[in-house]
Amino acid sequence: MLLEICANSYQSAKNAQTAGAKRIELCSELSIGGITPSYGLIKQVIEELDIETFVLIRPRSGNFYYSDTEFEIIKNNIKICKDLGCHGIVSGVLNEDKTIDIKRTQELIGLSKPLPFTFHRAFDVVPNPEDALEQLIKLGVLRILTSGQHPKAIDGLEHLKALKVQAKNRITLLVGSGINSQNAKLFKDADFEEIHASASEVKHTESSVYFGNTPQTVSSIQEIKAILKAIVNEV
Repeated sequence: MLLEICANSYQSAKNAQTAGAKRIELCSELSIGGITPSYGLIKQVIEELDIETFVLIRPRSGNFYYSDTEFEIIKNNIKICKDLGCHGIVSGVLNEDKTIDIKRTQELIGLSKPLPFTFHRAFDVVPNPEDALEQLIKLGVLRILTSGQHPKAIDGLEHLKALKVQAKNRITLLVGSGINSQNAKLFKDADFEEIHASASEVKHTESSVYFGNTPQTVSSIQEIKAILKAIVNEV
């Protein structure tokens, strides 16, 4: 089983590599579900680390229905990631009714090539995930990051199993949200091939001056090793 770490900083990415994770999804602002990291962060991770790096391309928090201008920003960020030498793209677009935007997603997949394309957790808000799964398979998406349409993947496990049966190995379900060293083995036992975790620990507390007041987190080497031990029986 492959462990992907959702890395929200250079230190998180470095910790993931040190602990033995095989891949990261690089992003910023985990507290709002993740958005596209800065150019400087992407460049430093690619130049200084060896870990396989997929980059989240999401221009803002909120819904996944984007204006024409926002869509151009998404496309430009994908081009930047390719130029910097990233290893994969994580993105996706929905229509206003939360169904898959086939045309725009297809355009992003084409633009990302030859890099692999992961459709992110926008999948978890589509009204008919079974139909959406077939659409993404047809589009050539290689994997879907999903919690089974629940806030935490452990609560969506039965739905995830059903989607895996439907997928018939035509696409990889990358299971994420709330996965940790205590529950990771449940997903291995269910025969999922990949899991996604932030393995976060709080590094700094809130400030008395308001700047969003979200505690700073970093991926923990110890927790990553504990997850790896749970799923592969080695560190």
